[in-house]
Amino acid sequence: MTSSKAFLYLVFFSSFHFFTVFSTQFTVGGDKGWIIPKDDQLYNEWAAKNRFKVNDTLTFEYKKDSVLAVTQEEYEKCKSVHPIYFSNNGNSEFKLDRPGLFYFISGVSGHCERGLKMIVKVLEPASPPNQVADHTTGPSTSGAAQLANVVGVLVVSLFGAIFI
Repeated sequence: MTSSKAFLYLVFFSSFHFFTVFSTQFTVGGDKGWIIPKDDQLYNEWAAKNRFKVNDTLTFEYKKDSVLAVTQEEYEKCKSVHPIYFSNNGNSEFKLDRPGLFYFISGVSGHCERGLKMIVKVLEPASPPNQVADHTTGPSTSGAAQLANVVGVLVVSLFGAIFI
């Protein structure tokens, strides 16, 4: 393979790595999993210790139980007739697909009332540092556009250096 082809592959695959969005998979409750807690605030305390982002995944591990994503009202009542999400396979995954609050309860009668419930807050995506426009100097350029310009200049500069 010539050095220019090798360089093209390097630039191509590096650009994928550069623009990759990272997400995290959380196991709810850590090693204990999704069980009836001794302390009825266990899961909310666990959730408060973590920082959840859009596209993170929650994994609920349990035996002879279920997990429901519900509305705030259903969370407060510990009861849902039409949950947003339902799973009872013992190893359920839920993708946090938006910023805001998510409410989870057990679907087994009496378990939610005994503390098997949780509220998760998903953070707003980080804003680019130059989001506020300066109206005195003309239109602003978004952070992504500025980044694309810098990457483009670097690639052009590097190609020029190879072919000279």
